[in-house]
Amino acid sequence: MLPYFHIPSIEPSQTDLQLDKDTTRHVIQVLRMKRNDKLLLTDGRGNLLTTAIIDDHKKKCMVRVEEREFDPGQKRKITIAISLLKNNSRLEWAFEKITELGISEIIPLVCERTEKQHFRFDRMKNILISSMLQSQQAWLPILHEPVDFEQVVEQSHQDQKFIAHCVEEEKRNLSDLVNENLSSQIILVGPEGDFTNEEIEFAIRYHFTPVALGETRLRSETAGIVAAAILKLIS
Repeated sequence: MLPYFHIPSIEPSQTDLQLDKDTTRHVIQVLRMKRNDKLLLTDGRGNLLTTAIIDDHKKKCMVRVEEREFDPGQKRKITIAISLLKNNSRLEWAFEKITELGISEIIPLVCERTEKQHFRFDRMKNILISSMLQSQQAWLPILHEPVDFEQVVEQSHQDQKFIAHCVEEEKRNLSDLVNENLSSQIILVGPEGDFTNEEIEFAIRYHFTPVALGETRLRSETAGIVAAAILKLIS
């Protein structure tokens, strides 16, 4: 595969593009690419360009578009809404893996028991971009700023809506409920201390189905990844 990079936007009429400073450094100084070498560019919205270097300047590399493609993406849109976590590195790891799985949308939740509410949006988006490129995808998940739990529940419009929690009650496994013929799904994953009973009841009133993700009790970040894998891979 050709080296794969992200650019913020792609204009249909553009034939020559200047890479940004960081991408230029990686292309020219790290990979030591030269004039006429080829690389791939994506805007994370399905557009994919095959380009060739026409100016290998070490600070402002220029490329020329040779081929354009469009990846329509997955028909089924999957949203993971997961609480912010006290240990931010664990949340970053979860978002990285969720992106690798090809999830459409990620919503950081602020719940009753969410302990840490600081969220570095730009850093997290860069992690998502790196993960998208590493996994050779042309679609970047839509990333939201943190949203209150109640707001997400009230405004969710997906065809299937799930809430994963650890309260001892009768729940069905998520894998038994996913309908691959529907166009969209969302699952809520709580903080380290789980959702409160009031939050669970509130979600149920808005037609969220309580689900289990397996037989063991999972950390929040692990639960987010497992939920993403189940929703994405069942087909």
